[in-house]
Amino acid sequence: MTSSFEAAQRARSWLFAPGDSEKKMDKARGSEADIVIIDLEDAVAEGEKPAARLQVRAFLEGHPAERHRLWVRINPIQTPHALLDLAAIMPGRPGGLMLPKPRGRADVERLDHYLTAFEASNGDMERQTAVIIVATETPEGLLATGSYADMPRLAAMTWGAEDIATALGATTNREADGRYGFTYELARTFCLTGAAIAGVPAVETIHGDFRDEAGLAALAAKVRQDGFRSMLAIHPAQIPVINAAFTPTAEECAAAQEVVDLFAANPTLGTIGHKGAMLDRPHLVRAQAVLARARG
Repeated sequence: MTSSFEAAQRARSWLFAPGDSEKKMDKARGSEADIVIIDLEDAVAEGEKPAARLQVRAFLEGHPAERHRLWVRINPIQTPHALLDLAAIMPGRPGGLMLPKPRGRADVERLDHYLTAFEASNGDMERQTAVIIVATETPEGLLATGSYADMPRLAAMTWGAEDIATALGATTNREADGRYGFTYELARTFCLTGAAIAGVPAVETIHGDFRDEAGLAALAAKVRQDGFRSMLAIHPAQIPVINAAFTPTAEECAAAQEVVDLFAANPTLGTIGHKGAMLDRPHLVRAQAVLARARG
């Protein structure tokens, strides 16, 4: 059976679904999303959270064979809601959790301690619950993105531009042409770099207009080129576009295999000329990564 940590490594797409709508949760589960994130944070109004928690637990209990791809976004660890979320949903054995608004390593360690206790009380779950963090939503978190090396349970890192813009007092996080401003492009870069330090996949944030397939495809291609391994989605219609963008093409695989075969045929050489370029170990590692992604 696939573990949640393996699912995070292989994922191309992560689809949000509000935790107060069984219909939308089930629609997300039935999509081609590699991981579904059931949301108890922003998607659920304050007064509806107690009922949503019970609904999410029932949903998880109803689909045990898919637990590796059914994750839950809890409320921030610094709020009273976080423990209530965990108490309600952990008996349902979610595959993983998304932690929003961490202020640094200590918040993720605190979640690890909570999960250790909840896993023990729910039987035979030791260290099975993976965690993805939204690393850039607080000023402290933005400056702590490089602090998560060897972090227990951490399976992926993503970023967000809305909460950090609010925290910084910005009136907008976009330039006139629609691109993110410098500060938010920096947040994206910090996430990518922090994920590399932690040894986990970097996950691109959402593309807010789910009708803009061309814009989504262009963004996904760009961030994949930069090093992101997958992307968040807000609507099932975005999933085919994202999955295609983060799946190596036949042409990419053929080119990567050429590089791998070339180095295999010349094991004593550190640098090899190929099609007018000089290739060395970084080229080999990148080619091997393409083939590994294609194998899933």
